[in-house]
Amino acid sequence: MVSEDNLRNVDSHFAFGRNWASYASLIDEASIDESKKGLLKLIPREELQGRSFLDIGCGSGLHALAAAQLGVSRIMAVDIDPDSIGTTKAVLSSRQVVVPWQAEQISVFDIDPVRYGKFDIVYSWGVLHHTGDMWEAIKKAAGLVAPHGLFAFALYRATTADRFWKLEKRWYARASKLGQSLARTGYITTYRVGHALARRGSFRNFVANYRSSRGMDFSHDVHDWLGGYPYETALAAEVESTMTALGFKAERVFARPKSFGLLGSGCDEYVYRLQH
Repeated sequence: MVSEDNLRNVDSHFAFGRNWASYASLIDEASIDESKKGLLKLIPREELQGRSFLDIGCGSGLHALAAAQLGVSRIMAVDIDPDSIGTTKAVLSSRQVVVPWQAEQISVFDIDPVRYGKFDIVYSWGVLHHTGDMWEAIKKAAGLVAPHGLFAFALYRATTADRFWKLEKRWYARASKLGQSLARTGYITTYRVGHALARRGSFRNFVANYRSSRGMDFSHDVHDWLGGYPYETALAAEVESTMTALGFKAERVFARPKSFGLLGSGCDEYVYRLQH
């Protein structure tokens, strides 16, 4: 059921697109290489080569670019945010992607398989939990997978602090720039303390090497996390039940148990194959 504020409407969402537009200026060969590693963790190269690829919630276009360089046959990149579409077009054009591609501003709820076709690989990393109706979004995305195709996606893991984070994100998405800046400072300070208590080494080195996380950037990810509204979470057993009912079988799952979530929630990753 869609919750308050008509959450399927882009006007009620955090401005993800502006964040991705800012991030795109940082994309370099190292970022692209890390993005390719993240994609290959989920889908072997031979499963990508010559396959059609749908990127739902394309953001900066980095992962569509990685897919192109890994040999997919065609790409459709979609996002509800016009800034993300503009950024994706700029990134793919500037990198002279030669495989056929298109980038369309459209919601996952509105992609018509009759009009756009179905895809060998449907990919949606860290997106469907921001739609305002996560389980319906999963079903819609699954309906775009071609026979025996793959559905690769990532969802926030459930935490005991989910209620707090939902309230925080709703506030942050509507807060002033000053309010957002103060929230980021407080969060990063807390993160730094937690990093030190866990004896994980230099926090400065952690931030400097953050691109090893799928080619991302720490400061942009903090802004994305704090503002990521709408916000829903899931556990692997719930995903398994849903996907099995839709005719899919798990091929790779990288998931952890429910956590407290003091500093937030990581994403669990899933790869399912359509069985017919």
